[in-house]
Amino acid sequence: MKITETEVRQVAGLANLSLTDTEIARMARELDDILTHVDKLNELDTTGVEPMAQVLYAAGETATWRDDIEGATLSNSCAVANAPVSGAGFFKVPRVIEK
Repeated sequence: MKITETEVRQVAGLANLSLTDTEIARMARELDDILTHVDKLNELDTTGVEPMAQVLYAAGETATWRDDIEGATLSNSCAVANAPVSGAGFFKVPRVIEK
């Protein structure tokens, strides 16, 4: 196993995530599966394959994203309408950084 449950706990702690023992075991398995797949990809011979700056293929005009069209913006009251706590047109969140 490439990822241990101890490592998952450490990363979860750094990310301020509270995971149950079941979730930690599942994350360790899933991350291990991902790293195993990446190892398989690393076995491929990519000699002569040019690195890509983007995933779009070289197809001229047909390889572009949609046009960037300006649309209506949300009003302040609409943007915070579903916020658990808001005030004065802002989202209110718990303090996470102490001085």
